[in-house]
Amino acid sequence: MIRVVLADDQTLVRAGFRSILSGEDDIEVVGEAADGEQAVALAHEQRPDVVLMDIRMPGTDGLEATGRITTDPRLAAVRVVILTTFDMDDHVYGALRAGASGFLVKDTEPMELLHGVRVVARGDALIAPAVTRRLISEFANRRKQPAPSARLNALTEREREVMGLVGAGLSNDEIAARLVLSPATSKTHVSRIMTKLGVRDRAQLVILAYESGMITPGWMA
Repeated sequence: MIRVVLADDQTLVRAGFRSILSGEDDIEVVGEAADGEQAVALAHEQRPDVVLMDIRMPGTDGLEATGRITTDPRLAAVRVVILTTFDMDDHVYGALRAGASGFLVKDTEPMELLHGVRVVARGDALIAPAVTRRLISEFANRRKQPAPSARLNALTEREREVMGLVGAGLSNDEIAARLVLSPATSKTHVSRIMTKLGVRDRAQLVILAYESGMITPGWMA
């Protein structure tokens, strides 16, 4: 059972999401929060698999709440998905940098919402939609000069190659096919890269790939 917390200051939005999620046999809504402070408290109390977090709330907003959840070792298993009214939002980019596993626009189709919750609950990042990569590339490349990261020195050449393909949006199976590897080997490479770099999931790998200048918009190895 996937346990979900809903965090949004609009009661009707929470009610709509609850109705969609509660209709599924494998998903349970275990709490609702009207602001970020309540969301963090519920994360500690319920230890949900996924928090659907509105980015703009009064008091403690979604950005701060996301950072507090994703940096707390006690909540390492809790994944955050950001809810936003429009996709090209620098607050969303900040939340992804803070450790969110992806984002959804609030007018998303019910099937996309359910898919997103399931993807993130199993430990993957919700980065498949092209708009997510567009958002990351837009804000990461506003910097005049990419900032090389010494953290990347820990990677082997093969791992750098794999990371670049992750940044370009390829799945483990697509990476395996491109590099002529088994899917299991591709998955192992990605897991090892995340461990070496100390990142939470693929979303943070994508951001680091752009911000370090490893890849640029439209890049493909």
